[in-house]
Amino acid sequence: MSNQSAEVIIIGGGVIGSSIAYHLAAKKIDVMLFERQAVASGSSGACDGAVLLQSKKPGIHLQLAMASIKRFAELSEKLPYPIEFKNNGSMVVIEHEAELPVMRAFAEQQTRYGLQVSFLDAHEARERVPALSERIAGATFSSLDGKVHPIRLNLAFLLGAKEQGAGIRIGEGVLRIDTENGKVAGVTTSRGSYPCRIVVNAAGVLAPQIKTIVPLDIPIKPRRGQILVTEAVDPLAKCCMLSAGYIAAKFDPAAARRSGTGVSIDQTAKGNLLIGSTREFVGYNRQTTLDGLVQIAHRARQIIPSLEGLKVIRSFAGLRPYTPDGLPILGAVDAMEGFIMAAGHEGDGIALSPITGELIAQLIAAEDPAISLSPFSISRFSNLPDE
Repeated sequence: MSNQSAEVIIIGGGVIGSSIAYHLAAKKIDVMLFERQAVASGSSGACDGAVLLQSKKPGIHLQLAMASIKRFAELSEKLPYPIEFKNNGSMVVIEHEAELPVMRAFAEQQTRYGLQVSFLDAHEARERVPALSERIAGATFSSLDGKVHPIRLNLAFLLGAKEQGAGIRIGEGVLRIDTENGKVAGVTTSRGSYPCRIVVNAAGVLAPQIKTIVPLDIPIKPRRGQILVTEAVDPLAKCCMLSAGYIAAKFDPAAARRSGTGVSIDQTAKGNLLIGSTREFVGYNRQTTLDGLVQIAHRARQIIPSLEGLKVIRSFAGLRPYTPDGLPILGAVDAMEGFIMAAGHEGDGIALSPITGELIAQLIAAEDPAISLSPFSISRFSNLPDE
């Protein structure tokens, strides 16, 4: 049984937990991270790595994402492993005339928050991406969006944290958080007990399963997303593309119903296309389904018709940590002194990992935060009706 201690213990070794460990270690704070499985074995290893601003709702969500993406370039230089970050922009493809006013209003709101977004008519969109269907109605484009290799990012944060003195425990899961007099006292893992002053729950979709002596309702649910990977082909998509369907739903549900399921298309440096994604509440089931994959393929062909006949070489599914309002849960938990939440990023974990790590490290170091954590407190869910 171990009696090793640390000032801070992090539960979860995905991009969120590893970023927090990296930023804490950079401040010379004694930190230890526990990951029960392998590196990038959860949500961080089952996604496309898009770092998008256009997909964020104007307001605090967009502000958080804009602050985060500014940090990727510096991290590319500082981290001890290449993360393949590129600012190659992204396009939101507008497929239906009914979506045009909705997307214009959305883009105008984003612009007021400082995001550079240009509105393209159908001809301009096809000039930028010639493979687009002639039936599209238009698009928006932002050069600030980009992408990163998610597994490399996860590994780079962990290696960077370890280089700066963090303890990294892969394959060792936390069974419970130990307390004394209502305060965090340590954790018990599959291999022993570890005293600490602060515990950070960065366990993603598993965050609600972390056992605590204080009853705590963490409103995070797994939301499955299935992704197709095609054979390598000549460049079709010079930037990440996203359909406007699910964005329209925030303003006009009727327009969203006409649009159907949203879809994203991105092409790797080697030419493979990553096409996703479903949004399904199926518990912790990470199986792909024929219906889901067919739906994705059908939607993608409507945007890029030349995908017809392209070979699919594999598929996979990941679980997004969904919250009812689409924002992550960040910050201290009043019910237990020393307990901090950093989970619930849904599909934005990769994009928000730099700023999340920085903000949680600032909180623990008692520094003025770059962005207030108040809008992300778990207390905002205290009046949610029971399901």
